[in-house]
Amino acid sequence: MFFIAPLLLAPLASSLNVPRASCTISSLKDVDSVVASCTDITIASFTVDANTTFDLSDLSDGSTVKVAGNVTFAKSTNFNGPMFQIDGTDITFDGGGFTFDGEGAKYWDGQGSNGGVTKPQFLKIKMSGTFKNLEVLNSPRHVFSIGSNDAALTISGVTIDDTAGNTLDSDGDKLGHNTDCFDVSATDVTITGCKCYNQDDCLAVNSGSNIVFSNNYCSGGHGISIGSIASGKTVSGVKISGNTVVSSTNGLRIKTVYEATDGSVSGITYTGNNVEASDYGVVIEQDYENGSPTGTPTNGIKISNITFSGTNTVKATKSDTLEVYVLCGDGSCTGTWDWSGLTVSGGEAGSITGNPPITGFKLA
Repeated sequence: MFFIAPLLLAPLASSLNVPRASCTISSLKDVDSVVASCTDITIASFTVDANTTFDLSDLSDGSTVKVAGNVTFAKSTNFNGPMFQIDGTDITFDGGGFTFDGEGAKYWDGQGSNGGVTKPQFLKIKMSGTFKNLEVLNSPRHVFSIGSNDAALTISGVTIDDTAGNTLDSDGDKLGHNTDCFDVSATDVTITGCKCYNQDDCLAVNSGSNIVFSNNYCSGGHGISIGSIASGKTVSGVKISGNTVVSSTNGLRIKTVYEATDGSVSGITYTGNNVEASDYGVVIEQDYENGSPTGTPTNGIKISNITFSGTNTVKATKSDTLEVYVLCGDGSCTGTWDWSGLTVSGGEAGSITGNPPITGFKLA
């Protein structure tokens, strides 16, 4: 017995040290088992099946996800997305500089989500933790949809490249449309050090609080937006700092939906931003309708405490660009509006109506 016992124990001991066969996702068939049994997950290069979500929404708390190869999302039909979804608490997602390719050119028809072929939303992010170092290529429409995180989320070092969507159709319009880079409806979100090349908003904050958008590069789209703010939605405590906006129709924008009620925008601070815009430099409008503002503001959404601090430089790229356009509803723009940190140049002065309490700045 003295010599037999070690022989019997050896297989048992070694089996206790055998790791799971694989924590690598190489196809959608791997997802359920890997997510159920692993907290250190690798995504290999593969093609995601059409009409299916690559779903990482059941990650264990504290999981790490590393991308180790390029992932392509096959062309879908009548699929709204998301094409990729991730959820969990204290998650670390590292794209490793690899690419998620949405094959947008197979969908683009100049209509975005407003018509034409059905185009899926790309990446739905509901996690807390960090999401970094991913290259996103050719999104069919809206890229990041960020919402319902249970703790702080930081997104950094992400590049979104939809420049191929600048190809013109037969009417001279860009084929890419509604390609917002970051749509945020969440609390405690920081987006920093990212690059966005698209045909729509670089950032659109639709609801939420304690949001930081810093040191990002935005090119080709509609600039940095708060809104559009719909009925019942609130946005507060947003800091927009150190960003560069170029080749964009709008620079810095706040837009509330025409006849929307029971919502608010408050505590928006702009610091150290450099902007070039062709239509509007700074625009705050309370008449917004998708693609066709009414020109008549409504006052159901309150806007308060809008600050330009430090140095914000807004340059019009055409002589008829409106440097500043503010259209407030009756009594709906209130609080402290210190605009002493805003400098504009290059276009027409624009207009300020609705009596917003702006100090430290006057139209030229």
